[in-house]
Amino acid sequence: QVQLVESGGGAVQPGESLRLSCRASGSNVFRSTMGWYRQAPGKQRILVAAMSPGGTKSVHVSLKGRFTIDRDNSVDTIYLQMDGLQAGDSGTYTCYVATGDLVNSPPAVWGQGTQVTVSS
Repeated sequence: QVQLVESGGGAVQPGESLRLSCRASGSNVFRSTMGWYRQAPGKQRILVAAMSPGGTKSVHVSLKGRFTIDRDNSVDTIYLQMDGLQAGDSGTYTCYVATGDLVNSPPAVWGQGTQVTVSS
């Protein structure tokens, strides 16, 4: 059974950076797409970024240039580098392992979520 453990969230000021990590345990996770969703109060959940095992990346159009996704298949971990954080980036970031190996494969397993708060 796949389990996901996220880390790296916290409270920062506008303009600062955070790097989220999500480590997966379980068989064959390295063969699946992994990614991050964000849920903020009163806002629609968005797919922040995803990355296929082959290296194809997708980042939400509104976050390109500030957010970067990467993964290390040797340790079944994905990373979300968030630079130039803004108040609107606040929310719960949840990682997932997808059902397949396409960058748009839907989530199959979810992490517990990590909170990011951007405030002055």
